[in-house]
Amino acid sequence: MKNYKRVVVKIGSSSLTHKTGNLNIRRTEHLVKVLSDIKSSGIELIIVSSGAIAIGSGKLGFSEKPHDMATKQATAAVGQCELMYIYDKQFSEYNQIVAQILLTNDDIKDPKRCKNVENTLFRLIELGCIPIVNENDTVSVQEIEVGVFSENDALSAVVAKLLNADLLVIISDIDGLYDSDPRKNSGAKLIPVVEDPKSVKAFAEGASELGTGGMTTKLHAATLMQEAGIDMIIINGNSPENLYDAVAGKPVGTLFPSKNRHR
Repeated sequence: MKNYKRVVVKIGSSSLTHKTGNLNIRRTEHLVKVLSDIKSSGIELIIVSSGAIAIGSGKLGFSEKPHDMATKQATAAVGQCELMYIYDKQFSEYNQIVAQILLTNDDIKDPKRCKNVENTLFRLIELGCIPIVNENDTVSVQEIEVGVFSENDALSAVVAKLLNADLLVIISDIDGLYDSDPRKNSGAKLIPVVEDPKSVKAFAEGASELGTGGMTTKLHAATLMQEAGIDMIIINGNSPENLYDAVAGKPVGTLFPSKNRHR
């Protein structure tokens, strides 16, 4: 059993939406309920959430994500508003207060701005809030074009390192890392523990339909976490109860244990 006190949870677009891009109401409500329960247990919780463009596309009635930059940014603006409305409404039902933090790569690279981000996040945690972090896709062209934060996988690792977290949980649309693509190979086997992310790079292929950061970006995040002394787990968002096992240190998904725990 682990003693995780501060946990960062990264939620991908595919865990929040249907394939149509519209909000998956039942799953989102279930996910928020579990997260609220974990927060109520005394664990400090930080969320890194994708979904702005996906939800914005659904609300605007697009059949697929937009391709031109102006429409992507406009869609992100619509979707981010809707995303935070959903989180605020649903978390409020469990007496949880959420706060929005939108970041760009420059916010992390610039020492002064990065320190301001860190101070704000720590103060929100002290106040008992749940910070919800996302890329600022509305104003930042670079993040959308080249995926500086790799669709929030790397961003979640950056936030976890910044906050000296104990655990990063990446919620995906599959159970974890397999030895081959489970969507193509019914005989694919789940790898429960990975000591060295570099040793399994060959298994990292494919990406979810609504998200853009496949397993390769998750392995990159795992490498960053191991170097920082932070455990990382990939779990399936189809069953939000998996979060209980993850924060309790029980076997679930794929665990990337840190070599040198910092706490």
